[in-house]
Amino acid sequence: MTLDAALAARVDALLTAARADGRRRLLGLTGAPGAGKSTLAAQIGRRWPHDVVVVPMDGFHLAQTELERLGRADRKGAPDTFDAAGYVALLRRLRAAEETVYAPEYRRGLRNGVAGAIAVPAHVPLVVTEGNYLLLQTDGFAPVAALLDESWFVAPDDGLRLARLVARHVEFGKEPTAAHTWAHGPDESNARLVRATVHRADVVVGR
Repeated sequence: MTLDAALAARVDALLTAARADGRRRLLGLTGAPGAGKSTLAAQIGRRWPHDVVVVPMDGFHLAQTELERLGRADRKGAPDTFDAAGYVALLRRLRAAEETVYAPEYRRGLRNGVAGAIAVPAHVPLVVTEGNYLLLQTDGFAPVAALLDESWFVAPDDGLRLARLVARHVEFGKEPTAAHTWAHGPDESNARLVRATVHRADVVVGR
């Protein structure tokens, strides 16, 4: 997924508005697993390195040990495997922009989030947050949409998305057969939930 001129113009508009009234803006990128949300967010961060901080939702994965205790480890990535209330609380602090806020970051190698890994100074005018469930109305995510100034739904070709997702699972340790099974099983169940939220987005990217 590429940050084209039209999308860049939308980011510029958010930054201009933030500078005009001194109020931080939040841009949300959502879409199915493997859609390219983190890639697009990283492009935005690189283009405006002094004005943008990227805060992924994935930092709010429940710890692997907690997922195992709850019996949810076999569907990690489903809505109820995240601390949705913690994510909502973070977004509220980010909107307030009263102090430096430290956000967690998910480390795939550890299979866990790391607290305080991302610093968001009070002066940063735009935070980009990305994740599967930004527009979901269940499992504690309902408040998220109203905390975003703009939301983009990233929707690439589904075949490309699935191939990329399988490759990512292999890169982080799954055997190819297990990667394919996970991408077409738990990931695809989550993708169906996410696709049902597309009508709530301000922009659909990739169509």
